[in-house]
Amino acid sequence: MADIAEHKLVEETPQRSELRYRGLFENAPDGILILDADSGTIFDVNPYLSDMLGFSKEELTGKELWEIVPFKSIVASKVAFAELQQRRSIRYDNLPLESRKGIIRQVEVVSNSYLAGDHQVIQCHIRDITERKLAEEELLRTNQSLKETLAELQTRTHERAARTQHLSQASKLATLGELAASVAHDFNNLLTVIGGYSSMLLSKLPPDSPHRASIEEIKNAGDRAAALTRQLLAFSRKQLLQPKVLDLNVVVTEMEQMVRRLIGEDIDLLALPSPVLGKVKADPGQIEQVLLNLIVNARDAMPGGGKLTIETRNVTFSEDYAERHAAQPGAYVLLAVSDTGCGMDAAIQQRVFEPFFTTKGSGKGTGLGLATVYGIVKQSGGNIWVYSEVERGTTFKVYLPRVDQVIEGDEESNPQSIPQGTEMVLLVEDEDEVRVILKQILEEQGYRVLAAASGEEALAISQNLNHDIKLMITDVVMPRMSGRELAKRVLSVRPNLPVLFMSGYTEDAIVRHGLLDEKLYFIQKPFDSATVGRKVREVLDSRS
Repeated sequence: MADIAEHKLVEETPQRSELRYRGLFENAPDGILILDADSGTIFDVNPYLSDMLGFSKEELTGKELWEIVPFKSIVASKVAFAELQQRRSIRYDNLPLESRKGIIRQVEVVSNSYLAGDHQVIQCHIRDITERKLAEEELLRTNQSLKETLAELQTRTHERAARTQHLSQASKLATLGELAASVAHDFNNLLTVIGGYSSMLLSKLPPDSPHRASIEEIKNAGDRAAALTRQLLAFSRKQLLQPKVLDLNVVVTEMEQMVRRLIGEDIDLLALPSPVLGKVKADPGQIEQVLLNLIVNARDAMPGGGKLTIETRNVTFSEDYAERHAAQPGAYVLLAVSDTGCGMDAAIQQRVFEPFFTTKGSGKGTGLGLATVYGIVKQSGGNIWVYSEVERGTTFKVYLPRVDQVIEGDEESNPQSIPQGTEMVLLVEDEDEVRVILKQILEEQGYRVLAAASGEEALAISQNLNHDIKLMITDVVMPRMSGRELAKRVLSVRPNLPVLFMSGYTEDAIVRHGLLDEKLYFIQKPFDSATVGRKVREVLDSRS
């Protein structure tokens, strides 16, 4: 039947037109497929299509379209054919076509139905657009990279502009956080001096000393100042990832006073901590940032006042629940922040965690708050979901994996709780007050200390191999030679020497100085004598 039909077409077409047609047909840069309009039988295919599919012309002609392996995978082939019998033209922009060798090509198909002589046929032009799709995807990736770069520029521009504008209370807190970050190094150095001297004096005073209460007040004030600095920095920094076993009830309680000042008098705050709450392992600074961002978001949703609820409790994800919510089954601790504000519709909820997406007016938000929350929760191995109704309020639920570990309490600052040592330590600190107190603390703990006020001085000391140095303690940010550069140069002479870095800077400063590209020891300023003693002993014992 196929041979007769082809012969009929040749008979009814002038020879010159036929030659021209065959030339175009045989040499076309696209695949061409000719079908019988009634039965779907393949009359003819050109060489390009035959090569694309991996089937010879003889294997294809005389068969119905949906009998051919490449077209079997296209569920709509029969439907499209039936539609062509009713219409003259159909176009498909993106279809997967699998060859005999299993290679899948993306194609676009334009099909036309017309009368050839007295026979109705369907001609399909099949164009391979795989390379074009790859180019489009590459263009999309490039556009996404440009978008991210522009977004970063937008954030930096907003931060600079925020310093010169009258801001809402949330923006003021963010600006205060940025200001605190810029002076954190000097401020934490001062707190290190206060904490160091006060803890050292307490360790020497007898319990019944009349001066003990006054010195304890000095130390407590320094501790509160350090805690306040961490809270103010929560908006603008990401700490070095230092996960600890936490009780979320304690986190909520410690931040409650700050939260009350943040939300204002027209919003009622209700805390519902679970009396029996499991522990989580996460970075305390990041969890504080999560809670603060969610609270600010809730406050902004209630410009006319309302109720803000913070709740904690234990939950367990069953296999079925976890599968439906794309999570891992197991035990979790819930931290929920709810408001009675304006709420969100379904469309906004779907985009609420996207970077730079915001429903606030111009200049009132960067759209980074909830995106940051999402990233921190995911980095901590948890999940976050939002539930909201327009004019009914919103609830953000954060689920962090529950751990069966005991919280490590701070040891008392007394001689019995501070580990001692006899090793030689190289101490490098450009701030005189900090260097003096650290040297005194270490010497009272039994260590022999070589103190240097700069990287150059420390390098000269380290090159004297007569010094039996067992540990180098260095500040990260110093003039002329950073702690990072100093460590590299010292380790070239003493390759097995452990290095303990200390800094009051935020994570961004640490990253800029290259401290996250390898496993290193680190202690965050401010700290007291007990903290220094335990950390130094920990590093020395781990290396021994």
